[in-house]
Amino acid sequence: MRVSQLRRAATVGAAALIAFGAAGAFLTGPASAKANARVSVVHGIPGQPVDVYVNGKKTLPDFQPGKVAGPLSLPAGEYDIALTKPGDPIADALLTVDNAEVPGGANISLVAHLSADGKPVLTPFVNDTAKLGAGKTRLVVRHTAAAPAVDVRAGGKPVFEDLTNPKEAKADLDAGTVSADVVLAGSDTRVLGPADLDLKEGTATIVYAVGSAEDKTLDIVSQTITGLHSAPGGVPSGTGGLADRGLSLPWYGVGIAGILLAMLGFARLATGRR
Repeated sequence: MRVSQLRRAATVGAAALIAFGAAGAFLTGPASAKANARVSVVHGIPGQPVDVYVNGKKTLPDFQPGKVAGPLSLPAGEYDIALTKPGDPIADALLTVDNAEVPGGANISLVAHLSADGKPVLTPFVNDTAKLGAGKTRLVVRHTAAAPAVDVRAGGKPVFEDLTNPKEAKADLDAGTVSADVVLAGSDTRVLGPADLDLKEGTATIVYAVGSAEDKTLDIVSQTITGLHSAPGGVPSGTGGLADRGLSLPWYGVGIAGILLAMLGFARLATGRR
């Protein structure tokens, strides 16, 4: 990755890591009247580990690409963030973010990743935490890689088709193991997998395609949300395949934009002195 792209990646990473860094220093006060936010951070930009400082304190050292931080319960508030290369002092920060606002009451995954044309971007996703029926699980696939449209297959058959960056698709299905791979849309040209996904009852498994096809850094990052069991009502029978009602979802337009503005509306981004 070029130096200029690393710097852009660090800029995106700093914004995405606001939630995680803030938690390390500020989970000690009384509970807010507003419900806390549940925030996970996904580092999907290859090649740039970072240290994160919150109000002058290092709270997340050497955060590596391909890792997921959280979920964390964060009180609403504003935080000052500095992002450095691992081991560098704040004075040499790659980026500073002042007065970054974290709202309450949402379940969000903030994903630092590459856009379809390879530029570092930050995308917030609202996580579906609706309760699942007995014996059911939820699979969510998110295209967050610098790659063209793809099909996601289970057992060699397309189940999510023509998925583009930064869209997602999901389905509720019977719990069990699903063998999945990713191919270029409309073809059998495999770009990721196959991989066996252990989809447990009462959970949502979120699979992110990250990295760059051109740079040959494509990879998969997974995140699991637990506690989605509903009251017992009998385990439905089935083949274990993806539910027929699972459809590709449109991108969260106005809603996601609103969350992004809420998260970062008061943030002032300024490049470091490096």
